[in-house]
Amino acid sequence: MRIAILSRNKNLYSTKRLKEAGEAMGHEVDIIDTLHCYMDITSTKSTVRYHGEELPHYDAIIPRIGASVTFYGTAVARQFEMMGTFNINESVAISRSRDKLRSLQLLSRKGIGLPRTGFASKPDNIKDLIKNVGGAPVVIKLLEGTQGIGVVLADTAKAAEAIIEAFMGLKANILVQEFVKEAGGADIRCLVIGGKVVAAMKRQGAEGEFRSNLHRGGSAEVVKLSKAERETAVNAAKVMGLNLCGVDLLRSQNGPMVMEVNSSPGLEGIETATGKNIAGMVFEFLEKNAKPNMNKTIGKG
Repeated sequence: MRIAILSRNKNLYSTKRLKEAGEAMGHEVDIIDTLHCYMDITSTKSTVRYHGEELPHYDAIIPRIGASVTFYGTAVARQFEMMGTFNINESVAISRSRDKLRSLQLLSRKGIGLPRTGFASKPDNIKDLIKNVGGAPVVIKLLEGTQGIGVVLADTAKAAEAIIEAFMGLKANILVQEFVKEAGGADIRCLVIGGKVVAAMKRQGAEGEFRSNLHRGGSAEVVKLSKAERETAVNAAKVMGLNLCGVDLLRSQNGPMVMEVNSSPGLEGIETATGKNIAGMVFEFLEKNAKPNMNKTIGKG
């Protein structure tokens, strides 16, 4: 098969691993910088052009779209979909998962475990907003934040009020969530491919750090999932409509809670921790499922 990876940086571990794994399995794999694509939108033969030339037909694309270019990146992915190319993570699903508020609302509607979350616009709602999620300590998140950026832990109600007021003064959209103390600064990253959890690792935040992101000094180790955790991860991926994703869970006294569903999960940490060839599993999924005009949301915007 001929497959394109939409990535802005060919030197990123995940991008390199995907290309290596695909070529090792006999596929032709191109890395395409999403922002250098431009689209010819017509009623007869829509195309994607790149560096002055029309791109060839691809059997499938693997979008690795950064959060800062979600709008343009999903537009490019949608163009491929309209041309009949199979997209492992469709544009609608990526947009859905990148909108933190929308994704939480969708997960909530399906009864999937979540930290209690508040969202508001006016400062006169702040005290009740904090009280409604269980009171301090609370976690305050920027809607547009990624990789732990824009995530703050407020230990007291006064601190929470001050932080929320500051964010609102900047006209930033924020979420206020209950702090799951029993998680102990750790979370579980479940890698889901094609409706199955293929690997999982426990990420532990550095000492004094409640965020468990590996690039912030966190550590990772293999973890055995409970049945409930496995089902929660699979269901969260299904609700988002993602064939490939990382589902981040917290272990709470009320069962597993979904923190986030990541449509472009990094492969380095989980491949290193588990020793599994995750990149190869991505291409195994494509070999079985990549067929022309098989995108489920085609024509739905």
